[in-house]
Amino acid sequence: MERRTYAFGAIVAAMMTLTCASNVSAQKAYDTGASDTEIKIGNISPYSGPASSYATIAKAQAAYFQMLNDNGGINGRKINYISYDDAYSPPKTVEQARKLVESDEVLFLLSPLGTPGNSAIHKYLNARKIPHLFLTSGANKWDDPKNFPWTMGFLNNYQAEADIYIQYLQKNFPNAKIGIIYQNDDFGKDYLAGFRQSLGAAADKQIVAAIPYESSSPTIEPLIVSLKAANPDVVFYIATPKFVAQAIKKVGELGWKPIQIIPNTATSIVNVLIPAGVENSTGVLGASYLKDVNDQQWSKDPAVVKWHAFMDKYMPGANKADSLNMYAYVVAQVAAQTIKQSSDNLTRENIMKQAANLEMEPEGLLPGVKIKTSSIDFAPLEQLQMMKFTGAHWELFGDLLTARKR
Repeated sequence: MERRTYAFGAIVAAMMTLTCASNVSAQKAYDTGASDTEIKIGNISPYSGPASSYATIAKAQAAYFQMLNDNGGINGRKINYISYDDAYSPPKTVEQARKLVESDEVLFLLSPLGTPGNSAIHKYLNARKIPHLFLTSGANKWDDPKNFPWTMGFLNNYQAEADIYIQYLQKNFPNAKIGIIYQNDDFGKDYLAGFRQSLGAAADKQIVAAIPYESSSPTIEPLIVSLKAANPDVVFYIATPKFVAQAIKKVGELGWKPIQIIPNTATSIVNVLIPAGVENSTGVLGASYLKDVNDQQWSKDPAVVKWHAFMDKYMPGANKADSLNMYAYVVAQVAAQTIKQSSDNLTRENIMKQAANLEMEPEGLLPGVKIKTSSIDFAPLEQLQMMKFTGAHWELFGDLLTARKR
């Protein structure tokens, strides 16, 4: 009798052990690119070509993940951040995306840069059900969870940003004649559509010139001469840093004094305003959601102090005046939070589920700006504040503005 009781107890104990082991196993779920020790993240950036100034974003993200790895990683797993150059060429973007997915077998892609390149890989990644997250592009189409549930942008979308600029003009210069130079692709056309939509019936009257350029062009300086001939009061440059710098410099050389507004993606002091000439750039307007680390008002801000310490240790020699490094720092925080929320369920489906369930205020954002997403809202950022370049730093003015719903 005693022997039978012992045997029965042993069987029960063994079953409980197996059940517990099964439960522990069930709590962990991995797709390709994730394991008990590692998470592979893919990135595509223009280390060469006309948009190469943006490459610092990938470098800063790699540095941020190295910092996390030095402190134990995320939920005990190290981040393997794999980044390739596409030279801002969509065919090359496709090639690199396939390499990351099919050869490197990453869990997801993080902030590949540019509207043209991301457009080229949009359908491919969704068909493969690969998370295509926090793109460095503000195209309106990234916020489409119904038709493209595996893609999520990060920036204020271009049409929303255009509306914020128009809100500013309608309040301060309601009858201004507007001139626009825009990149002749989805990037430029999205902004242009936003300007027209926000101006409504007044668009045809107020927009006196809208001149396209190709990203492969060596210069847009001749277009500035054509723009000046239309005699606008306000000019917008819907362009990447290299071309925005050319435009501001040429306006200065012509002795022309319009109100100049530049997109959030080209507000770098280092890559745009200094190359254009500080004397030409002073007074230029833009909008942001980030703290300007060049502005003394943030010199003792805990988040900015922490960012400086990060840059000193993990990006020695990098130019701290470049706002793209703060942008990368913020995006990396959001990516890390997405992974953290995913816990031990590191499937691609759960990564997307957590990306669509964010509510946070990463270090480096302006007060009041939040990251918020949902299953029906794939637009993490929706606020901007207007700012003016003083010749030394960006100076914020006015209230936070949110794009009007259309």
